[in-house]
Amino acid sequence: MQHITRRDMIATCAGATVALLRGTESRSSIGESLGDAAASKNVMFGAAAAEAIDHDIGYRDLYISQARLITTDTALKMGTVASRPGVKRFEPADKLLQFCTTNRIGLRGHCVIWNEWVPQWVRNMALAERRSFFDGYIEDVVGRYVGKLQSWDIVNEPFWPGHKAPGGYRLGPWYDAFGTDYVRRAFERAGAVDKATKFVLNEAQTERDDPLGLAVREGLLKLVKELKDSGVRLDVVGLQGHLQPKYKHDPVRFADFVHKLSELGVDIYITEFDVRDDTFPDDIRARDELVAKTAEAFLDNVLQISAVKAVIAWELADQYSFYTDLAKKKDPSAARLPRPLPYDSNLQKKPLWFAMQRAFTNARRA
Repeated sequence: MQHITRRDMIATCAGATVALLRGTESRSSIGESLGDAAASKNVMFGAAAAEAIDHDIGYRDLYISQARLITTDTALKMGTVASRPGVKRFEPADKLLQFCTTNRIGLRGHCVIWNEWVPQWVRNMALAERRSFFDGYIEDVVGRYVGKLQSWDIVNEPFWPGHKAPGGYRLGPWYDAFGTDYVRRAFERAGAVDKATKFVLNEAQTERDDPLGLAVREGLLKLVKELKDSGVRLDVVGLQGHLQPKYKHDPVRFADFVHKLSELGVDIYITEFDVRDDTFPDDIRARDELVAKTAEAFLDNVLQISAVKAVIAWELADQYSFYTDLAKKKDPSAARLPRPLPYDSNLQKKPLWFAMQRAFTNARRA
């Protein structure tokens, strides 16, 4: 019989303890990921990512543990890709794609065509030159990533009733060049070079139950029907989900709107989820609880709809929110900064994280 010394026994016990702890850690980690919680109900959870993940290692690790999808924040907007005449700049997007590939995370492209964030040199083109650029740009950019993206926001935010254009459309260089037909043209041009990637029409403000939000809903329903009836390949409608509690939100009417969209033959992604907190108290604890309550009520409602296939936050931690950027630009010494995301500026979970986890875990999928 093998002789077992006291040292051997201690080592064996220590090894067993480590193995047990690792097993416990492995099991508990299932409940520590929003991505896993969402996937348990056949929903993809993800977040937009900017270049911060290149230098903030802790933040980068959050994406690896939490996200099953990443959306390019600014890396594939025209203002980045074609900031000046000449060679297009794809380095930020390619770097993010490599990160996603290495960590087996899907990447969403955002966005090919938008009437905002268009470089001035493109806006200065004559209409005929701009039309030619539009076609070539779509073919070049979409063609570069064929087979590499989970989905593409082909057109972003076609509506803005405040511009007073017929049908509530957003004005801009592409509207000027083609009228409302720029939307159909963009999808058709993209479809000519990419036959497989999911194509998305992404829109904002639909959560608002005020005249502006209702007008956007009406226009979006009409546009999606027109595109589908004309044979355009449109797979997903993205509803951004920048929740703004200062505007009325009727969950029943919003769910009815989402159902009507899905009946047109599209999936629904909540593409830019966060909660604007500027109307909430200064007290951080009270504010965080109201943010969480607002988010959970919204998600509990929309996740009942089987067509809702993804929820994507607009970044993961407060210091990287575009709301924080806006606040700092307005007042660099501001004491109160926005807290719209599931992690705080120290990369610690907030009540919003737990609210989102509950919403995913408790979702009753139709």
